[in-house]
Amino acid sequence: MGTHIDQDQAIFINSTINNLYEFILSIPGSHMVLNYIKTSYHHDPFRIALELFLVFFALKYMFSKKYKPHDNAVKLTRKEVDDLVEEWQPEPLTPKLSSFDRLNLEKTPQIIGPQGVKPKVAGHSKPMMNLATSNHLNLVASDTIRQKAIDTLKNYGVGSCGPPGFYGTIDVHMDLERNIASFLGTEEAIIYAQGFSTISSVIPAFSKRGDLLVVDEGISFATQKGVQISRSNIRWFKHNDMEDLERVLEDIRSDDLVHNKRLTRRFIVSEGLSANNGDIAPLNRLVELKKKFKYRLILDESQSIGVIGRRGAGLTDLFNIPATEVDMIVGSMSSSLCGSGGFCAGSVEIVDHQRLSGSAYCFSASIPAMLAVSASEALQIISQQPNLLVELEERSRSFRQTLLHKSLEPLVELFSGDLDSPAPFFHIRAKPSFLRSTRHEVSREEEEVLLQDVVDECGSQGVLVTRAKYVYDQERHCPRPSIKIYVTIGLSKKENDKASGIVKSAIIKVFTKWRK
Repeated sequence: MGTHIDQDQAIFINSTINNLYEFILSIPGSHMVLNYIKTSYHHDPFRIALELFLVFFALKYMFSKKYKPHDNAVKLTRKEVDDLVEEWQPEPLTPKLSSFDRLNLEKTPQIIGPQGVKPKVAGHSKPMMNLATSNHLNLVASDTIRQKAIDTLKNYGVGSCGPPGFYGTIDVHMDLERNIASFLGTEEAIIYAQGFSTISSVIPAFSKRGDLLVVDEGISFATQKGVQISRSNIRWFKHNDMEDLERVLEDIRSDDLVHNKRLTRRFIVSEGLSANNGDIAPLNRLVELKKKFKYRLILDESQSIGVIGRRGAGLTDLFNIPATEVDMIVGSMSSSLCGSGGFCAGSVEIVDHQRLSGSAYCFSASIPAMLAVSASEALQIISQQPNLLVELEERSRSFRQTLLHKSLEPLVELFSGDLDSPAPFFHIRAKPSFLRSTRHEVSREEEEVLLQDVVDECGSQGVLVTRAKYVYDQERHCPRPSIKIYVTIGLSKKENDKASGIVKSAIIKVFTKWRK
């Protein structure tokens, strides 16, 4: 009897399995799955065990208890919370100010009212002659620019609040780009919203990791940041030293031949008019070397645009070199152009590439329309009134001549003190020989205090000047402390001579007293 039941059960099981197998085969594509299982798991017990473990793990994970972040939170009583609040001591958001930081804060002048060549400054009863602004051509006082800016403000509002590549570009922005390209003599130009971020965005837009930058040691802080952000291989050459530049380029070429290095993008980076030294780069030699060694040239004209050259078009104008010989001309519109932001001018390909790869262009709101119109109008004024540039050069020469007087020779030196230099600003630095003549070694902070005393003395006599400011802990080669003098045609020739005389007498008075 027992054997008969076992046989019935076997028949039932066999029938069930056959029915299940036939049902599976009736499903479209099931035979392919069965063939895969047979071939995949044949003599492969490890794979079977692994997939069973993964299935078990997935089921356990899906049915496990969900984690909640505050399950283990400690619940405090109201009294405990109050006690902890009373014991808590907030940490300052900024580091403690040093004596030098306090000096800078206390000595920063506060201009009351509109900026100009004779602004009102807090703590002074009379307006001061302003030699601390890059308003070289006094376009800030232009009634034409002011009225056009007001009209544009009424028509377009304050700003677009959007990146140029989306809804931030309007007709006045495109007009400004065309005006800059026409003024410089390039195919096209692109404008950026911030002057500082222009050069620090242009360089990494073209030079990437593995590419090569050959860079002037005297470049400004903004250019240094652009070089750093690019993460390219960097070789430095001495400031405006074309023999050293040629040596570096020759070393790179020799090294490439020896090690059979792959071809990469290569750029020479220099500054037209040096912000830290006040001298002018020899553009003719730069162009010659970039052609000889087949490099591209990035030239920062932030300080020279609008004030250097017969037309104010910068170094290409000064050296009578076509602007197309320089691959990228970068500059700021926040100084002589009476606007805001910056620009990069070059070929169509150079400009188009930045519209998608220039980080400061893609991710910053476009400049306000009124400032774009102001810059366009400034370019027109500079083009139509070249006599402004002649007048500025005469003022600069006269100011330098006063400060090159033999009475100042043992005390200070000018950067650049060349009487024929068209640069509209220069640095006044204490002579190392004068500092060595004191009884002890002079620290940087003491040297800054000495120059600040000169600034204060000038202020007491109605002349506003300022010390050059640097980011000491981030500059690659931080320049020595200096007083930076900006010449402007907003002051008459008589006022310019008076201001230079005041600066001269302040230096003699303070330096003589300090030595004692």
